[in-house]
Amino acid sequence: MLELRFHPIKNQFVAIATKRQNRTFHPPKDFCPLCPTKNNKMATEIPANDYDIVVFENKFPTLSRNPDKVNRKKLNVENVFSFNMKQSEGICEVVCYTSSHDLFLEDMQVSKISNLIKVWSDRYQTLGKKKFIKYVLIFENKGKEVGVTLSHPHGQIYSFSYIPPVILEELKSSKKYYRQNRKCLHCEIIGKELEDNSRVIIENNSFVAFIPFYARWPYEVHIYSLRHVGSLCELTNIEVTSLAKVIKELINRYNKLFGFRMPYVMVIHQIPTDGKNYDYYHLHFEFYPPYRTKDKLKYLAGCELGAGTFINDTLPEEKAEELRKVNF
Repeated sequence: MLELRFHPIKNQFVAIATKRQNRTFHPPKDFCPLCPTKNNKMATEIPANDYDIVVFENKFPTLSRNPDKVNRKKLNVENVFSFNMKQSEGICEVVCYTSSHDLFLEDMQVSKISNLIKVWSDRYQTLGKKKFIKYVLIFENKGKEVGVTLSHPHGQIYSFSYIPPVILEELKSSKKYYRQNRKCLHCEIIGKELEDNSRVIIENNSFVAFIPFYARWPYEVHIYSLRHVGSLCELTNIEVTSLAKVIKELINRYNKLFGFRMPYVMVIHQIPTDGKNYDYYHLHFEFYPPYRTKDKLKYLAGCELGAGTFINDTLPEEKAEELRKVNF
């Protein structure tokens, strides 16, 4: 069952995706479905004996280009205005970064990461051109601590038929600030962070990485383009290379901080693809590592889940200094 059910109190959709219950769960390395197909004994999702970067549609999607029909009568909700639902239309893709099972993003050459960024850009543009796609979210979940069930280095792309709530809220605040000040809110934040400099971790000619003043996770880092752009498609080749260097350095700083590969969620926030004007929005990456110390995880509990207020037990300035001091 794939469908979208509307939450009338929170004013947002919840994706019902029961097919995902049967997705592959921590298979042994020799049976990884994201590795190349080496022999006839085990056919993987990639029918080739080697590859560079591969993109394919998710076998266990949350959204589908051919969604299930919504049966309101069966659920007896056709006459209840607040129990609205619609087809779970969209496209879910998997992006395999490399054919090597143990070569993670931070281990790759800058040129390889640059190629991956170009693949992300291409998929954003290609998927975004489809009339029913309003937003393309590119992200990576890394590590068992954040619920990853396949350890092979990969990311995902969710193409929505609507603008998801987190992005919608960012768009609203960005638009409001621009209308009041005729300036980009994100550019203003970048300027303040660079001026203060206590939370800046990495900076080059094109990008800056910092723990934001308002960080919700202890080691949350945002990567921003210094030039005002709305999507990856607007980056020059030089900027793509600069971005690849920042991504590589940041993840390696994470890894060296505690002496193990830091799990994280990485999301890329770009402008929607519905053809409207979003000049007030700004491309950026957000990283959410779940660790608050070497042996303690941050969990979302009552205040975060029930009230929507994050509690950060640490000072962003101190956590940024820790990442800056990593011997790199």
